[in-house]
Amino acid sequence: MAKNQPVVTDRAPKAIGPYSQGIRFGNLLFLSGQIPIDPASGELVGGDITDQTRRVLENLSAVLEAAGASLSDVVKTTVFLVDLADFPAFNATYASFFTTDPPARSTVQVAALPKGARVEVEAIALIE
Repeated sequence: MAKNQPVVTDRAPKAIGPYSQGIRFGNLLFLSGQIPIDPASGELVGGDITDQTRRVLENLSAVLEAAGASLSDVVKTTVFLVDLADFPAFNATYASFFTTDPPARSTVQVAALPKGARVEVEAIALIE
């Protein structure tokens, strides 16, 4: 059986708990949820849901690239929003990152996210 291979990059925020940014298992890549933390400053990105969504997807992209993948390899995402009223603006920004054949997705509203973030996205990718 294949061994889990952690994926780590300085281009995405360091884990703020006992977890990996990503784990590769065979040709599957499981990405931990990313919140809108600027990896250079370690601070939460301010601004609206559009700014936060952009940062989250840039962070996910950095972890994917560290594993030799890209957003086009993502097959499933799970989105956590603090306020579903943010969904239209989130969706517009998300669509600009997944321009063709977007992955399957679930979106749920949650009571709160770490560090006061408004959005978190986790992903599963298939690396061929």
